[in-house]
Amino acid sequence: MGKQDEGSYREQALKIYPWICGRCAREFKHSNLRELTVHHRDHNHSNNPPDGSNWELLCLYCHDNEHQRQLEAGRGGSSASSPDTAPATHSPFADLKALLARKRT
Repeated sequence: MGKQDEGSYREQALKIYPWICGRCAREFKHSNLRELTVHHRDHNHSNNPPDGSNWELLCLYCHDNEHQRQLEAGRGGSSASSPDTAPATHSPFADLKALLARKRT
C-alpha cells in the first residue's frame, strides 16, 4: 500500500463519517483533524471497500490503544508479561492477618 492509497481511503473516510472518535467521542475540527486516524476494523490495510465498512475514525490515543490491545491478545496476556514469562502467582497480602496477629503479641 502506497502513501497515495492511504491518502485516498483517509479522504474517503473523512467524507463518509462524522469527525468524531468512534471510541471516546472526541469531536474534531479542521485545526486538529490530523489527530483523527482511520482504523481498519479487520486490521487489514488492504481491505478498503468504497462504502467504508472496514473503517472507523479513531483519535490517535484510541487508535494506539486498539492496536496495543490487539498485540496483547495475540500474546495471550497483558503487556507486562512476555510470552516466555508465567503469570505472577505471588500474593503479597496472603499472610497479612497472621503477620498482624504476631505483631500485636
